[in-house]
Amino acid sequence: MYNHEPITDTELQQILENAIWAPTHKMTEPWRFIVFREKGLARLSDWLSSRYRQHSTEKGDYSEVKEEKFRQRPLQSSCMLGICLHRDPAERLPEWEELAAVACAVQNIWLSCTAYGIGCYWSSPGFVVGSPDFPGLQAGWTCLGLFYMGKWDRQPLPATRTPLDKQVKWIVD
Repeated sequence: MYNHEPITDTELQQILENAIWAPTHKMTEPWRFIVFREKGLARLSDWLSSRYRQHSTEKGDYSEVKEEKFRQRPLQSSCMLGICLHRDPAERLPEWEELAAVACAVQNIWLSCTAYGIGCYWSSPGFVVGSPDFPGLQAGWTCLGLFYMGKWDRQPLPATRTPLDKQVKWIVD
């Protein structure tokens, strides 16, 4: 659904700046991002299709259609992020707290994209998460997924949620 209008450097810089202001216990700042643009998207496209083919062939559930989706989706995006975790080397916090901080940073990215009229989504294919050969991955980083981004002409799809009274329990006395 992306219209191929580029995300500007200024927009991307502000989106990433907003990400790093997420809450972080003990200031570990465990989020790391790998930015794929232009030729980087083609490199990621090749890696995703090749990695999917290898992984799915080993599992016995290869699909040529899925391989083509993994090849085309990066090329349809204006920008993609590798969402990564860099644990506190001293492991002063449980891993779940640092994962939660990364998720908060991604929420900030999502809200910023929405404000700029940029469509986006987080995808975590099993063959990507934790892959040691993810492009651009640095020592001590773990890939948690991909964040696709692109400008679009449509309004966000309507969303529904379970009513609040089904999700919250109040204890007042």
